[in-house]
Amino acid sequence: MPPADQTPETPPELDWRDDVIPVSRRFDDPYFSLAGGLEETRHVFLAGNDLPARLCEGFQVAELGFGTGLNLLALLAAHRGPARVHYTSFEAFPLSAAEMERAHRAFPELDEISHRLREQWATGTRELKFPNLTARIVVGDARQTLPGWQGRADAWFLDGFSPAKNPELWSDDLMRAVAAHTAPGGTFATYTAAGHVRRALADAGFDVSRRPGFGRKRHMTTGRLPGL
Repeated sequence: MPPADQTPETPPELDWRDDVIPVSRRFDDPYFSLAGGLEETRHVFLAGNDLPARLCEGFQVAELGFGTGLNLLALLAAHRGPARVHYTSFEAFPLSAAEMERAHRAFPELDEISHRLREQWATGTRELKFPNLTARIVVGDARQTLPGWQGRADAWFLDGFSPAKNPELWSDDLMRAVAAHTAPGGTFATYTAAGHVRRALADAGFDVSRRPGFGRKRHMTTGRLPGL
């Protein structure tokens, strides 16, 4: 049972590919790249936001779509300095610790930190603490939860399921909420180069760029909010 003040959680509906890659039945989409999930995360979300180079004391990362926690794990593995980083992720259908453990078998190089993540997750807490990072997972539909968030991100990981299959997480209104919760000079990165997503982010105020994608994906999208 979740704590009384915690939003009741709706579990995902999963199939498994190659025994370790979770695939959402609801959205008919895998949680990470079949061609190399960790490599894609590093290419898209870390390099796309110029991380870990930009990390400094109080730096705020925000994310749409926590999924298996892979993006958080990749950031933890890359962040070697003492600067305390804050991480906020919005997730509607959180995996169980057992489901995460199964998915994390695909990334043995992350075993130590993934074990720390799952150990905390299994207790029901959605605030995860690591030596140089604190992560808060906000459970619920981001269209309802993001507007009330009090933070402003220095970097966004936009990692919802495919816009064609999960359009709600890429709507114009939600992209405006992302921009409203971005610090001046803040950035975003996403694997998708869908035209309507790029236009929505540009209309929300970001300077949007198309960059080479990972693997077979020709393009991805990054952007910066003017101000610094």
